[in-house]
Amino acid sequence: MLDPKARALLLTRTAAFTGLIAVGAWISLPFFPVPLTLQTLFVLLAGAVMHRYAVIPTSLYLLLGALNLPVFHNGTAGLGILLGPTGGYMLGFIPAALLVGLAYEQSRKSIRISGLIAGSASIYALGTIWLTLTAGLPFYEALIIGVLPFIPGDILKGYVAYLIADRLERRKKPYIPRNDNGVEV
Repeated sequence: MLDPKARALLLTRTAAFTGLIAVGAWISLPFFPVPLTLQTLFVLLAGAVMHRYAVIPTSLYLLLGALNLPVFHNGTAGLGILLGPTGGYMLGFIPAALLVGLAYEQSRKSIRISGLIAGSASIYALGTIWLTLTAGLPFYEALIIGVLPFIPGDILKGYVAYLIADRLERRKKPYIPRNDNGVEV
């Protein structure tokens, strides 16, 4: 069980990241069949900051959209969006957040970067499979349409998520003034 301070932090971060993912959905460039949004940046960042608990805001975000709150890309909502061509990518947010979160529970930089890559890959995998099923496309066409155009932007989003998470983690450590010899002042 979480202590009251940890529970309050979890609730605050859940609300913040649910909101950030929703705002990221509104920042959108129209692509077909899948729009380019900033949702994935905030999903990756949630995993980096909240660790395994990042599945909570990603699941809550999908639940809110399924309940017809206009939180999906460009203010869309409903089960129809989740069952449409973009639904697999959005459902991929949950395993992506978990993979990144588990990786960020480790301190090694290589594991964290691998987690960011694995998180993005899980979004691509579920999205491509779902796009193949819903749009009736061959798998290679779904890859060409639903993955290749997004790789450069997602590399940038992963890098930004890494930088922000690194900066936030360094801010947790208290600053201790030291003199030139490294002795605390």
